[in-house]
Amino acid sequence: GFHPEAEESSSLLETAVSVLQSSYLDSTSQDGFQYSQAILVENDVFLSELKAFAQAKEAAGYSQEELEETFAFLLFDNEEEAKEVCQTGLRVNSSSISTLGDPAKGVYISKYADCLHPRPWYHGKSGYIVICKLIKGKVKVVSENYTTSYTCPSPGYDCHVAMSRNNIPSKTSHWQAFEQSQYYVYEVSDGSAAERPRQICPYIII
Repeated sequence: GFHPEAEESSSLLETAVSVLQSSYLDSTSQDGFQYSQAILVENDVFLSELKAFAQAKEAAGYSQEELEETFAFLLFDNEEEAKEVCQTGLRVNSSSISTLGDPAKGVYISKYADCLHPRPWYHGKSGYIVICKLIKGKVKVVSENYTTSYTCPSPGYDCHVAMSRNNIPSKTSHWQAFEQSQYYVYEVSDGSAAERPRQICPYIII
């Protein structure tokens, strides 16, 4: 018989895979990954907060480009962790990276779907990727900071990216490529950082 759910989930998988494949850093990744199952994350709270964020920033005079929804990626070893972030959202203090900004005041999320971890993916490894919708807002390019006096969120901006992001040389170590292709996203109002920036909305687990 006709199973709309099955059809829906296969088209969801296709959607997810095309998002992932259009977000690879390395063209050889096209053949390197197999994706088996996609779960749509419907969290009305996060969706409405994403919309509210966009409306507030539009009112503040942001350009359409700054308000555009894009995708970003998180990798988890197990499904529970992936599901948890879809329920509770991506919260501050969840990152081991600190080069683009203070992990206690913002969150880190990957720009590329094949560069989700400081160590290269090895054959046979599996994991869960959470595809998130992201509104980058005003992006500030910052130089990487390897000290313990972390870079603070920049007033008037919503996101930090690393300086060398458009030109990641192929000789760069995987770890560096990973670090340089992170978005550091935050939402600061009245000097205090939101525990969960509204501009990231979990979308699909794959």
